Amino acid sequence: MTTPRTEHLVLPGVLTAEQAAATVRGILAVQREDGAIPWFRGHHLDPWDHTEAAMALDAAGEHEAAERAYLWLAAHQNEDGSWYAAYADGAHDDVTDRARESNFVAYIAVGVWHHYLSTGDDTFLDRMWPCVYAAMEWVLRLQQPGGQIGWRREDDGTPTTDALLTGSSSIHHALRCALAVADQREEPQPDWELAVGALRHAIRRHPERFLDKDRYSMDWYYPVLGGALTGAEAKSRIEADWDRFVVPGLGVRCVVPNPWVTGGESSELALALWAMGESDRSLEILQSIQHLRDAESGLYWTGYVFDDDAIWPRELTTWTAGSLLLAVAALGGHDATCAVFGGEHLPAGLDPDCCR
Repeated sequence: MTTPRTEHLVLPGVLTAEQAAATVRGILAVQREDGAIPWFRGHHLDPWDHTEAAMALDAAGEHEAAERAYLWLAAHQNEDGSWYAAYADGAHDDVTDRARESNFVAYIAVGVWHHYLSTGDDTFLDRMWPCVYAAMEWVLRLQQPGGQIGWRREDDGTPTTDALLTGSSSIHHALRCALAVADQREEPQPDWELAVGALRHAIRRHPERFLDKDRYSMDWYYPVLGGALTGAEAKSRIEADWDRFVVPGLGVRCVVPNPWVTGGESSELALALWAMGESDRSLEILQSIQHLRDAESGLYWTGYVFDDDAIWPRELTTWTAGSLLLAVAALGGHDATCAVFGGEHLPAGLDPDCCR
């Protein structure tokens, strides 16, 4: 096992160099030899969280391990371009949820673009392009006339036309990264440009096109994290529900009114705040969840029930550690992470708002 690069993963009150290295080693210890990264050993893998953990490995300079994670996805992609929602402990032939979720499938584009920016490896990009292309085409077959993306196909292939704001916001980010991959390869995808513009318009202007999940913090900040809302729109959205979701000194609620803060949602909000230019508040959020850190493994507990002073569930998840490392990497100026989540140089697509 190599020594992780931690110079940009040191953050006062969040991580020392030694702690950052321990967290990276914690993720590596869970990764299987074939590259799969389950939530934790003995639990399942889903494609979105697998990719999030792989991105954190790239942010720490563990490029070989991250590449193995992406090659696992390429090797086990379904013929239609999708992946299943869950694989037992990352075993590709032990599928525990045969539905296919659109945001899970799309996220490969974010990871592939992040790995390319981290390594400059054109051979990797060439190898992964068919995988990214097939995934995005599968996802866009679920796009509805209003621009939103249906959130899954059932085991029998039946499409779900209902759309989730969080999932569609994540897909908005993924589509822009996929367009960046296409541009790098000089293979324009005008249909994707139209799709991302229509999707952004739905997110910004038509909340009624999405299922009502207003109780969940992810629906609050994901339009910002996914890059659909920026500037004054982003600031207004975050300010409107700050007191509803943020528990000072403890982190971010997963869902109101439950007295449960989670490391993943807190870290993602921190990343969204960084993207808005609010690094001070981003740092405060990350500092507030250090009570979730497990000193022995370097990983983070999924959540904490503050009314009962209880860690729950008793899970040290790779994706929680991964999301925290990515937020720290952005604050630390890691070029690839800043480029992927800052969004300044990602293709924007064609926004219907600009044509009115």
